[in-house]
Amino acid sequence: MNDRLPHERGFHISWDQMHRDARALAWRLDGREWRAILAITRGGLVPAMIVARELDVRTIDTISVKSYKAVGAEAKQGEIQVLKAPDHELMGDGEGILVIDDLVDSGRTLEHVRKLYPKAHFATVYAKPKGRPMVQTYVTEVSQDTWIFFPWDMALQYVQPYRGED
Repeated sequence: MNDRLPHERGFHISWDQMHRDARALAWRLDGREWRAILAITRGGLVPAMIVARELDVRTIDTISVKSYKAVGAEAKQGEIQVLKAPDHELMGDGEGILVIDDLVDSGRTLEHVRKLYPKAHFATVYAKPKGRPMVQTYVTEVSQDTWIFFPWDMALQYVQPYRGED
């Protein structure tokens, strides 16, 4: 049996931690009027909802971008596809728009979205060094070889004690 994580390092995020970190992101983004929030689905939905609540932004749209195939150690980025685009009239060139995602990893997804909305402000809860230049605001940086386990990817299960059967 292999007990190793899919990557060299694992960073487990609980629902409570995600909530705290998304509120910290909102705190960093406060002080500016946002016309709307654009959540990058699927990972950006939860932090976008929390930030929208904290900053009292009522207009939220989504852009569905797919780039990863498989999960864990087998995860690979392929060609970037926009599966669902936001309202063009709302978005314009991105002026006054806050784009939110859970994580910037390589930066390819955000780079693609930035080409569509060059004047938008890009924010993520977590950032890896390779993708960090693609965001203006983030909360926590993790090493490039860290795999983040988000709460929506995890399930609680029984764990055998170190000693004994029960």
